[in-house]
Amino acid sequence: MFKKVLIANRGEIALRVIRTCREMGIKTVAVYSTADKDSLHVKFADEAVCIGRPASSDSYLNIPHIMAAVEITNADSIHPGYGFLAENAKFAEICGDHNIKFIGPTPAQIRAMGDKMTAKETMIKAGVPVVPGGESLLESVEEARSLAKDVGYPVILKATAGGGGKGMRVVWEDSQMEKAFETAKAEAAASFKNDGIYMEKFVEEPRHIEIQIAGDRYGKVCHLSERDCSIQRRHQKLVEESPSPFMTPELRRQMGEAAKKAAEAIGYESVGTIEFLVDKHRNFYFMEMNTRIQVEHCVTEEVTSFDLIKEQIKIAAGEPISGQDYEPHGHAIECRINAEDPYNDFRPSPGKITVLHQPGGHGIRVDSHAYAGYVIPPYYDSMIGKIIAVARTREEAINTMSRALSEYVIEGIKTTIPFHQQMMRNEAFLSGNFNTKFLESFTMM
Repeated sequence: MFKKVLIANRGEIALRVIRTCREMGIKTVAVYSTADKDSLHVKFADEAVCIGRPASSDSYLNIPHIMAAVEITNADSIHPGYGFLAENAKFAEICGDHNIKFIGPTPAQIRAMGDKMTAKETMIKAGVPVVPGGESLLESVEEARSLAKDVGYPVILKATAGGGGKGMRVVWEDSQMEKAFETAKAEAAASFKNDGIYMEKFVEEPRHIEIQIAGDRYGKVCHLSERDCSIQRRHQKLVEESPSPFMTPELRRQMGEAAKKAAEAIGYESVGTIEFLVDKHRNFYFMEMNTRIQVEHCVTEEVTSFDLIKEQIKIAAGEPISGQDYEPHGHAIECRINAEDPYNDFRPSPGKITVLHQPGGHGIRVDSHAYAGYVIPPYYDSMIGKIIAVARTREEAINTMSRALSEYVIEGIKTTIPFHQQMMRNEAFLSGNFNTKFLESFTMM
């Protein structure tokens, strides 16, 4: 087992990793930018090293500075968290070159799933259902138009190196193709320095349902049930839950087996997530694989009583996975608390938290690095915490969440708490009758 883990991340996920490492008797090193010098992950780690100025490129994405921190602290492993360098195959490779264990999959596995077109080809060979579409990158508008006629409108153009909705355009008819094609390529180039795009059939009224998996170096893979992440705004998730209210036992079995096939196809060794689009008829299609821990891993932990960070560390240390396929017990819902103003188009709201009271009580978990007096910097993702409610049934979990949100007090900045309070009373959400387009017609009251 590792003696000292450096966490190449910040905020709540860095704090989450520190907690599990402490329970496992592993020393921790926090890295931080000058903007994060007062963050809780810096205060709670055994050691902390400043790695640069506030901009991510000068700090959390600065590989030489991170590797220098590894050297001066004698860390023997790196946990990348999520975002930043978590799915950077080159970074994982550099760690290996310096005999530092990257707590995640191998560089080859990251690359295999990092390029969406390559991932799709891999899934087709493995027999995993994929969305109908092209089997190669598009070279021209004319090629895109020809393929769209074969696939049938509407179609969606996607950046092969993409994520977060960037480089993505829905095309409803032929007259829109040229502008959409040029815009998608330009956005992909600007966001990912790779302008490659491909085409898929646009799945209408889809649910976003993902399967949590774990695999080890000995070839064993298991799944830990599903999460429904359909409540999202501009492809950014806001509410996640497990199990999905749309799921049936047979669909769970089918999707779980497909997810395991996907992981086995690349010999995957770590925890990860296979993301699917599920149409209104419960047909499901592979969308992408996230080769890292997810923000929403907490809901899976609560319905399986399984520490995913601990499992990730143990797998990286060479231990076999400790579980088999899991069924969810009870129901868990997660609300992301962002420093954003939901009454003003979710505009970011950085600044100083003057008052903070976090909820508690039976069935409530809060993962956050925020505290009264903490200044939320404007340089990074706006999420300041997650609140997870768990109960025997979905109705009880919603009631528990609603109660906890009424206790959550954050002053000095705007947050998404009012949005979540309204969501927990929304009839469509309460009935489970929603899809990824739900928030397009949602209005704050």
